[in-house]
Amino acid sequence: MKKIKVTQVKSVIDRSERQKRTMIALGLKKMNATVEVEATPQVLGMVNKVSHLVRVEELA
Repeated sequence: MKKIKVTQVKSVIDRSERQKRTMIALGLKKMNATVEVEATPQVLGMVNKVSHLVRVEELA
């Protein structure tokens, strides 16, 4: 399965509670934090919901 690297580039301050919880579920708690996750449909859906807060890179 493909992996993606997700990096938080914007703060969750003044964001909805749902977006804050999605970021925590992805494993992102601080600015510039990076996590590598499997590119499952569930994870891609979460990334899509907070796409304005993160940067996504595809890993080989």
